[in-house]
Amino acid sequence: QGPLAESGGGEVLAGDSLRLSCAASVRILSSSAMAWFRQTAGKSREFVAAISWSSGGTSTADSVKGRFTISRDNAKNTMSLQMNNLQPEDTALYYCAASSTPVSRFVLADRRQYDYWGPGTQVTVSS
Repeated sequence: QGPLAESGGGEVLAGDSLRLSCAASVRILSSSAMAWFRQTAGKSREFVAAISWSSGGTSTADSVKGRFTISRDNAKNTMSLQMNNLQPEDTALYYCAASSTPVSRFVLADRRQYDYWGPGTQVTVSS
């Protein structure tokens, strides 16, 4: 098993909700961060949301703001993404990411900050 493992993906209809979870088997530094990215075929990996591990401060992509909420459980070393009002354009392979080094809140959306990645979980939204 790798350092990160996602779960919770599936096939839903537009307007439905899903909750993705990410379990980390590596220790997450209090000064680091975890994030969700997504990718569709032929496109680069896109930032979705990120959370600072110690402060709980978050950053969310404009495309999902108001619909997706990121959270974390420090004690359980897990992170979640609550996705409401899903739309067909949300269809993608969703990846969990974590950093092994401190991450400034100003660069939470930069995928170069993250060096641990999960294998991804597929989310498919039909209209």
